[in-house]
Parts: sequence; structure tokens; C-alpha cells
Amino acid sequence: MERNEQKVMICGAVSAIFPDMQRVGRYVYDHAELGNREFESSRFLAGELRKLGFEVRYPYAGVETALRADLKCGEGPTVAFLGEYDALPGYGPNHDQTAHACGHNWIAATCYGACAALARCRELFSGTVSFIGAPAEETVGGKIDVLRNGGYEDVDAAMQFHLSNYTALSRSRLQFLAMDSLEFTFHGKAAHAAGHPYLGINALDAVNLTFAGINCLRQHVTPDVRMHGIVTQGGAACNIVPDLAQCRFYLRAAKRSYLNGVKERVLNIARGAALMTGAELEWRYFENPYDEMNVNAAMQEALRQNLSSLGVSETVPEGADGGFGSSDVGNVSQVAATAYCELATGLGPDVSTHMEGFLEGVVGPLADRTMPIAAAAMAMTALDVFHDPDMIRTR
Repeated sequence: MERNEQKVMICGAVSAIFPDMQRVGRYVYDHAELGNREFESSRFLAGELRKLGFEVRYPYAGVETALRADLKCGEGPTVAFLGEYDALPGYGPNHDQTAHACGHNWIAATCYGACAALARCRELFSGTVSFIGAPAEETVGGKIDVLRNGGYEDVDAAMQFHLSNYTALSRSRLQFLAMDSLEFTFHGKAAHAAGHPYLGINALDAVNLTFAGINCLRQHVTPDVRMHGIVTQGGAACNIVPDLAQCRFYLRAAKRSYLNGVKERVLNIARGAALMTGAELEWRYFENPYDEMNVNAAMQEALRQNLSSLGVSETVPEGADGGFGSSDVGNVSQVAATAYCELATGLGPDVSTHMEGFLEGVVGPLADRTMPIAAAAMAMTALDVFHDPDMIRTR
């Protein structure tokens, strides 16, 4: 059977299991949970994948709400679909509801759909189909914890689709930056700010000097670098010299190798602020370090061609950069050949992820249009990998 005929069978399988994809997407949407608390979502997904005949490990790789489901169909590559299912806080009329304003329920459903379609067509290929679900993409980057514990060691290729305001396919449009998350805590000495200020050591001064130093650094780094921070503690009262102050920064760059140098310069700025004020400095990573996306050229081209056969092409306007951000998918892409796509919701260019209006695109009629496209394109690309493993051996 020709491969194009096999892909027609894949599309037929996606159509057949589409009601199950809808059900999975709706269930995860209705049970929105914050990162590392996705107990119901992960339990539900593990159960649904067992029903497909997958061997499920849950929890997985020492991470409580991570899971892995494998369907071994002979010898060949292991292709993993990267499920996500954590939601975001701050939605609803009172800004107190948790909701899937980044569409991770949709990601869970499309990865499930790709797995289900390939399970129905297992006679067409030889290899292993995997669903690897990791928590907390929005915060600490759960894929990095799974990776650190060996959870991707046997994965040859990985795929994920994400919803966005545009469809982005080319490597130049998918600019996930490497990112470090640094927290600086300065310890000073309290004193009465009017009566005896000379007895104090002002920890807030050290925070302010850190911000000033980083602002001076901006002129002397490459244009891809992003440095943005907040003050998380600044003192208790105006008439007390602050003895404790704290700030957090995200540092990003296009390449991990360059970011490592930027991080050292920022650390030296904080150390200098401590020296200038007499405060003591503690620092830590408050989230996992993210690596840049390393998209596999051959897989990405196969994905583009498969989407083209489904009537989908890139919609990022000429001259636009496709946006910048960071994802723990980048870390997976350093160890496994990876293809990734951002698919337009149909809500228009002004409605992007994390906006409340984005919720309309992650479940319901618009999601019903995009879900089968993503599932079919990923399953078709997996078929390409199974038939031509050499495509994933070069970057």
C-alpha cells in the first residue's frame, strides 16, 4: 500500500475517534487544574489510554502527575506525543477561576487523538507510539523534571501542536528562547529609618541596585535577550530600614550557550549590589532552566507537507516574528528529534494565549475544527518517521 493511501487511512481513523477526542478535551477543560495539581486530569488520561490498549505508567519518572503510555507495534523508532494538561489562574468575573486559557486541554486531546488513530492503524508501521504527559508547563516545566529522571531516554522523536493566533510552521517562526528563572534574596539589618538609619543595612537598596545594573546591561547584550523582573518583597513599613528584600527575574536568549554568559553577568550584578550595600545575598532558580527549541528540519518539513495535504499553511504575516516565549518542549528537543506547530484558533490575530477570550478556541466549535487537523497531521508525520527513521538522525 502506498504511503499516501496509508495516510488516508490515518485520516479515516481520526474521523472515527473524533467523538472521543472531543470528550477528552471537554473533560480536561471542565476539570481545570493548576500545575503539579493535575490529579484528576492525569488520572483520567491514564485511564483513557489504557482503554486503547496502551501500557501505562502512572505516576511516571518520579513525577506525581506525569504519565506515560506506550503501544509497541514491532521494532522501530519510539515516537512520543507531548501531552499537557495544566491550566492557569485568574479567570472568570471575579478573576478567581482556573481555566485552560492556553489550550492545554486541547493539547491533551490532540495527542490522545494521534495515539488513538495510530493504534487503529498499527498494521501500517513498525515502532512504538507513546503519549508522555508532564505537568506544570506554565510554571516549573514538568517535562524537565521527567527528562532529568530519565523519562525521555528511549524517545527518538517527539511532537506537539499548540493553539495560537496564527499558524506557524517554519523554524524561523517558532522562536522558543532558552530561559533562566533567578530569585535574589538580600539580607540586611533593620533599624529605625528616622532615628537610627545609620545602624541599618538596607536590603531594598540592594534590590534597587540590581535592577539598575540589569538596566545598564541591556545595551550590551544581543537583541534576542529578554530580561524582566519584579520585586517580591520590599520591606514591612516605611519607618523601618528593610532587612529583607527579594526580586525575581526571567532571563531569556535564543541560545542556551549565550544565556549562560548573560546569567553570570546578572549574578555578578547582584553580588555587586550586595557588596555596595553590605547586605548578604542568596540566589536560586525558582523554576527549571528552559532550553531553546531545536526543531528537526526533516520532521518539520514532513509535518508541513502533511498539513498542506489537509489544506493548512502558515499564516504569520510577512515581517512578523511569530512572537517570543519559552517552553519545556525546548528541553525535550535537545534529546529527541522534535517537530512542533502553532495552529490558528480562528479567533483572529488579536486573541492570543492567556487571554480570557482564548477560551472560546480551546473547546467547542472552533476546537472541533482544529483538533482533527492536529491529530491527523501528527499521526501522519509519525508514520513518515516509522517508514523513514533516517529523517530523525540529523538535526
